[in-house]
Amino acid sequence: MLWPVVAGLAPGILAGSFVGPQVVRGMSTSALALFFGVFVAFSATQMLLDKKPKPSRELPGKAGLFGVGGTIGLVSSMVGAGGGFLSVPFMTWCNVKIHNAVATSAALGLPIAVAGTLGFVVAGWGAPDMPRYSLGYIYLPALASIVAASMITAPAGARTAHRWPVKKLKRAFAFLLYALAAYMLWKAWTAG
Repeated sequence: MLWPVVAGLAPGILAGSFVGPQVVRGMSTSALALFFGVFVAFSATQMLLDKKPKPSRELPGKAGLFGVGGTIGLVSSMVGAGGGFLSVPFMTWCNVKIHNAVATSAALGLPIAVAGTLGFVVAGWGAPDMPRYSLGYIYLPALASIVAASMITAPAGARTAHRWPVKKLKRAFAFLLYALAAYMLWKAWTAG
């Protein structure tokens, strides 16, 4: 876990994650799904190609981390994802070891989740035809289920990531991203 990287990315992530739901409110479902699918497929391809970054490439300074964090937060909250599909490829591109990138990304999930949740509460406040037990666009029973499942399974995922060789971990992550991209592109096709 690289706590200085978490501290550098978190402020931008908080800002971007809060703004993302305000942007999504005005987008069509098919446009959002298409954006997400293409972006995730691109990220997966970059990871699968395993292009080695320039040895001299490093993480940017505070302002750069804030900007990257803002982008990660914005896109992640727009598509309802934890941010690992962006933060892990970014960090590995900056020569952070994949195991450190995955662990650091896990810590970044909390600020994305908190700010994104608050953003969707604000964006959906007073929205008509929301199901019972909703707070803005947040359906509270689903939120509780996702939080519980994440708390139970996250430690197993972290242990598995540390046991796997780097190449296998990158390949598995890329194929997971491809599956997610295919699903979102299918949703874009059927929603349009």
